[in-house]
Amino acid sequence: MRRLFPVTDETAARALDGARGAGGASAPGAAGALEDREWTLAELAAAYAYPERGPAGREPWLRANMVATLDGAAQHEGRSQPISSAADMRIFGTLRALADVVVVGAETVRQEGYRPARARAEFAALREAAGQGPAPAIAVVTASLELDFSLPLFASPLVPTLILTGAAAAPDRTAAAEKAGARVVIAGDGIGIDPARAVQALAELGHTRLLTEGGPRLLGQLVASGVLDELCLTVSPMLTAGNAQRITGGPTITVPQRFTLASLLEEEGFLFSRYRRE
Repeated sequence: MRRLFPVTDETAARALDGARGAGGASAPGAAGALEDREWTLAELAAAYAYPERGPAGREPWLRANMVATLDGAAQHEGRSQPISSAADMRIFGTLRALADVVVVGAETVRQEGYRPARARAEFAALREAAGQGPAPAIAVVTASLELDFSLPLFASPLVPTLILTGAAAAPDRTAAAEKAGARVVIAGDGIGIDPARAVQALAELGHTRLLTEGGPRLLGQLVASGVLDELCLTVSPMLTAGNAQRITGGPTITVPQRFTLASLLEEEGFLFSRYRRE
């Protein structure tokens, strides 16, 4: 994996000098040289670490992880897997391992066949040092609660699955979710959630390292509400044409939000970018 754009101009200059010193190619072990190899999970975890705790304690930080093709498709035939790669899945797994909770829309749960997050031995020590449980919780955002509560996501998770919904959700569906072992979290006055309230509700449960994996409708809501702090976007070197969704859906926001590039990695033509809100 090659680091194309290190976080600071200083490291960028060192990387360029290292590449020149190696005759334009990476020199293994050379200080500052561009690295073209598979990064270890520990290196990926360091590169994608959440911000440090501030003077007032840990504030919630919401990052999104999405993949899109060169022509902007977030899915192919309704799923993201066909436009992904092995490196993308390594980063996907790393981001999950760093998170307290993974926030996902109900439609994505249905389309992608979501299962509970699993404990991974490679990240056990890191999570323990951060005061985290063995695996992140999955928090499903749903207005209708029309979900199959017999699925492993609800029936046999390592950490109880959360349901984020509104106060006006159907009582019988709320009862069914709770009977299945899910924890229902009210984060809105109507049938749906208020994104800012959802973030705060998760933080009150001790979940401050937040990760969302979409889908596009949910991510659009989070963007429109101004609660998204970071976007990890994989650019897939594919063209799909068609009318697939973009990574965000919903109405256009009044003023476009500006994000700053924090890092950019490359492997086999896939670009792994990380942008933070200005």
